Amino acid sequence: MKRGRAALFLGVAVLLAGGLLWKGLTNATVYFKTVDEAIAQRTELGDRRFRLEGVVLAGSVKEANGGVDFTVAENDAEVSVHHMGDPPELFRANVPVVLEGHFRGRTYESDRILVKHTNEYRKDNPDRVKDYVKP
Repeated sequence: MKRGRAALFLGVAVLLAGGLLWKGLTNATVYFKTVDEAIAQRTELGDRRFRLEGVVLAGSVKEANGGVDFTVAENDAEVSVHHMGDPPELFRANVPVVLEGHFRGRTYESDRILVKHTNEYRKDNPDRVKDYVKP
């Protein structure tokens, strides 16, 4: 009787650990797309989470519903974005960004904005951006 309970407990523990591992691995896979790639693959992407790279268009940034709406462009393609929450301090028009989120209809819904530092930014602000050098 005790062996049966131990085997059952071990089986449940293995299934639980396997489920957690599977969930962690599938959530860690976040695809990276440029705006034109995302538009071309919108149907296949569905509501799956992925990273979107583009440049914030001038004149498109507007505060809205607990966040900010704006448009990103890349390779002659544009996508409307709704970001929930406050954007990072360096976020502004004409800055390259990487967004994390998913499509909802024709709008990309973002919950994370990463501002990419261009070479011009690095040159103008050498004290703010340090390159990692392997020891």
